Amino acid sequence: MKKIVYFAATLLLGLTFTSCDKEEIGGTATESMAGQWYVDIDAVDDSGNPIDGGEHYFGYDEERILLLTYNTASNSPSQMWIDDMGWFDLGAYYGNPAYPNYSFKNVVSIDQNNLTFSSNNAENLSGSYGITIEQGKILKGAGRQKNGSPADSIVFYVKYTNDPWYPDDGYAKYKVSGIRYSGLVEND
Repeated sequence: MKKIVYFAATLLLGLTFTSCDKEEIGGTATESMAGQWYVDIDAVDDSGNPIDGGEHYFGYDEERILLLTYNTASNSPSQMWIDDMGWFDLGAYYGNPAYPNYSFKNVVSIDQNNLTFSSNNAENLSGSYGITIEQGKILKGAGRQKNGSPADSIVFYVKYTNDPWYPDDGYAKYKVSGIRYSGLVEND
């Protein structure tokens, strides 16, 4: 009986030590630029200044628009997805099919050393128009959460191929800017 108890204790002790070994889980190749962002969209002129009435251009000023940046399936360190989760589909948002679907989900080229990104007339898997993203940048600690704590910020400019509202509405492109989602209720 002592042998059985001794054997069981040795086996249990061995299992205890092996269960303490943890594998380190690595991040994705775009970890430095991936995230959830709360953004606003403004209609701007060529210099990036909001046009008259261009601030909160689509009327989203009461809501926070969620935007995602994440790695591609190939986990390439030089590309990532940028996805507005359907927020910029104005026809669906306002219930008016005459309004354009500006949603975007496309791959952008990234430079992780400078935290920049862009695309040129890229395929848009979400909206109705091809998309060019210019001057995309993530700025570490440059934003502020509602509670005053620092947050990473994101800013970029969007142009659409065959934009039905350009140039009649007087803008040249859209400026998308915001801060990284903190996960804290006090900042929502």
